[in-house]
Amino acid sequence: MDAFHLVTIEDLSDADLAELFAVAKDLKARWAAGEQVSSLHRKSLGMIFEKPSLRTRVSFEIGMNQLGGRSLYISPEEIGLGKREAVKDVARVLSGYVDGIMARTFHHKTIVTLAEHSRVPVTNGLSDYSHPCQALADVLTAMEEFGDVRGRTMAFIGDGNNVARSLVVLCGRMGMAFRLAAPEGYELDEKFLAVARKAAPELKYELTRDPMDAARGADIVYTDTWVSMGQESEKATRMKVFAGYQVNAKLMAVAAKDAIVMHCLPAYRGLEITDDVIDGPQSRVFQEAENRMHAQKAVLHLLLQKPRKN
Repeated sequence: MDAFHLVTIEDLSDADLAELFAVAKDLKARWAAGEQVSSLHRKSLGMIFEKPSLRTRVSFEIGMNQLGGRSLYISPEEIGLGKREAVKDVARVLSGYVDGIMARTFHHKTIVTLAEHSRVPVTNGLSDYSHPCQALADVLTAMEEFGDVRGRTMAFIGDGNNVARSLVVLCGRMGMAFRLAAPEGYELDEKFLAVARKAAPELKYELTRDPMDAARGADIVYTDTWVSMGQESEKATRMKVFAGYQVNAKLMAVAAKDAIVMHCLPAYRGLEITDDVIDGPQSRVFQEAENRMHAQKAVLHLLLQKPRKN
């Protein structure tokens, strides 16, 4: 893989993406067969968390373990990024100890600064701007369902957030159309869309205010929480604004007959998605959650074997 860091999907070339998905599929198959893969033996991953997480911590930690490596959880109190210690200093110090850094942060600039000053690969485990590992897991799940995803359509119902940003670029790169149903003021902004179109020249993107229009004939119906961590002060407003953007049986009835449902979790059942949909036969939500580990194992396998920068 040519990329040294994974900060956004835009960091990855077409060749990088092809290699990542091939490795992810191979590692998942070998894991299912009970085969031990020790490609990261004696390698270590420093995991910086400003925000708590179930999937991010467990998938990275167990993924490293399955590849023969070690991981170290670093809590907010132990660093105090940008407060107790400068972000660039943390990057320089950790570069001398570990073979890779994963960070889950509030602000995207923190990830960017870590990558700028790190001598080892930095992986974005989530920021307010981008969630590349989630998008990779999502497309891996779509590949398992449909095979070649080119020509398929993803309908994203809800907030034009970090997940949507990563997905719209990745969908464009993989030949998938992306429809966003979002209320006014919560869509993807034009500055970002200019970046997305440059990164994915074949991008097919549509914006609508009507969730039914977005879901009509779609192969994948995707949703996310209306109130992300750090947005608690906006909760009352967001509950009102997104009230008509629920993924439910009525919405799924207009999607393609073989459509699948995705959600990056945690899900607030009865709000953005109903129980009958998330637990129903079209749901691939928990397969998608498992695929976080397999997609990230591919990222770690390819990045952590790179030599340190001088």
